[in-house]
Amino acid sequence: MPNLKLTLACWNYDRTRPIIDGRVKPEGIDLDIQILRPRQTFQRMLDDKEFQVSELSLASYTALKARGDCPFVAVPVALSKIFRHSCIYVRKGSGIEKPKDLRGKRVGTSQYSSTGLCFMRGMLEHDYGIKSEHMHWFMGGLNTFVEQPLIPLNLPKAVKLDFLSGTQTLEMMFDAGELDALLTLYIPQSFLNGAPHIARLWPNFKQVEQDYYRRTKIFPIMHTVVVREDVHREHPWVAKSIYKAFCEAKAIATEGLYDTDALHLALPFLIDHVEETWRVFGKDYWPYGVEPNRPTWEAIGRFVHEQGLAPRVITTDEMFPVAVE
Repeated sequence: MPNLKLTLACWNYDRTRPIIDGRVKPEGIDLDIQILRPRQTFQRMLDDKEFQVSELSLASYTALKARGDCPFVAVPVALSKIFRHSCIYVRKGSGIEKPKDLRGKRVGTSQYSSTGLCFMRGMLEHDYGIKSEHMHWFMGGLNTFVEQPLIPLNLPKAVKLDFLSGTQTLEMMFDAGELDALLTLYIPQSFLNGAPHIARLWPNFKQVEQDYYRRTKIFPIMHTVVVREDVHREHPWVAKSIYKAFCEAKAIATEGLYDTDALHLALPFLIDHVEETWRVFGKDYWPYGVEPNRPTWEAIGRFVHEQGLAPRVITTDEMFPVAVE
């Protein structure tokens, strides 16, 4: 019997490259792979269900599950992870020195419902008492790229969110003093240029993020992998095959990092970084699966509900109803 032909959309990470280049092949499946930036994949998948297997925003998936309108089945692949404390920028002179100073401030974001923003707002609320309704939100393009909301927004009335129009951009407003802070997935151009009026809320973000992990065991997961529901219904074995392939690919990506014969990545202090990572997270520092990531799965289930993106809290078991491990 010939292999099942499926389309897969994902970005070109070290942990997906062994699937992209064919070193890892999911059992029983021939993949037609499209390499796309996440923001392209997500919108096409959420709007048109264009791909049969896809990388997907974890917050969008969780919110759709809670709304009872999710055409996807997720496998517990923690494909993209990043702490987001480093992604909060403040305008010097705005009076923001500490997280609590964000109360009452004008805050810009390019994607209010993104997973990164959910984790940032969840961290601000649970660690510092600053809720979404305590800030005035503005959503638009950081420079020129304007994103529509990933999923329809029906926010609580207490949340004040304005959408930029015309030629307005978040950085233009920030530079003009019309915004006090940026919570952004992308690095602002003014920060890259070394502009004197922009700074991170936490200059020592690495230490703050490590402390956050030690206290909460949350390592924020941005993207997971989903199988379209119609594919899963007709071929329920696909989820397990896809999960196994992503696990194998990730193992290949991480195996060669601790090698002093020749550095695997173009990072001068790679060996020290690996050893530091082991001290913080243990040897299995980028696990896939349900149990190793349960604190993070549970956190996003709470955050999307608390922030008005979902009508109820989704449990981890509801997120991943299919046994693949």
